Amino acid sequence: MTEQPQLPFGTFASVARALDVGELLAGPVADALKNWDDQEAARSVLYVDTDPEKADTAVFCETYGVPLEASANCVVVAAKRGGETTLAACLALAHTRVDVNRTVRKRLDARKASFAPMDTAVAETGMEYGGITPLGLPAGWPLLIDAAVAATPHVLVGSGRRRGKLILPGHVLAGLPGAEVVPEAAA
Repeated sequence: MTEQPQLPFGTFASVARALDVGELLAGPVADALKNWDDQEAARSVLYVDTDPEKADTAVFCETYGVPLEASANCVVVAAKRGGETTLAACLALAHTRVDVNRTVRKRLDARKASFAPMDTAVAETGMEYGGITPLGLPAGWPLLIDAAVAATPHVLVGSGRRRGKLILPGHVLAGLPGAEVVPEAAA
């Protein structure tokens, strides 16, 4: 019998290695974990089952005893320059806000940057709104990670679905495809 993984925080009824429950993840997320070059990093990712009705950050953190400082939100940004639009993901701790108009816009060399429309974010990622995660993003997408996220010992992110979350070491996120740790990407 497999030993139950140890949770770094929170009060969740069930926890498993994300690699062992691929059927509970969005397809792109399960594929990314299974095909990750760094299988040690992939094995460090935990899946916790959660109620999708409590997915809103403040309610979620209170319900499951997760500090805001250990929860991160992944947002999709549309950066425009010269008629071209580049989609990117940004990851920031839940108690901060992504600096789209200054840091992100400059990093993506865009004239204008804004949050991508929900329909675009869902269609392009293959993930559910409210569950978008940095694992399994489309190939070639920039992933801008606020330095505070990468410095967090363990961080909670989406699973690609509204039900369930992933917990992994913050530094592991910096090894994801397209990832760049950006100081002050959030304030």
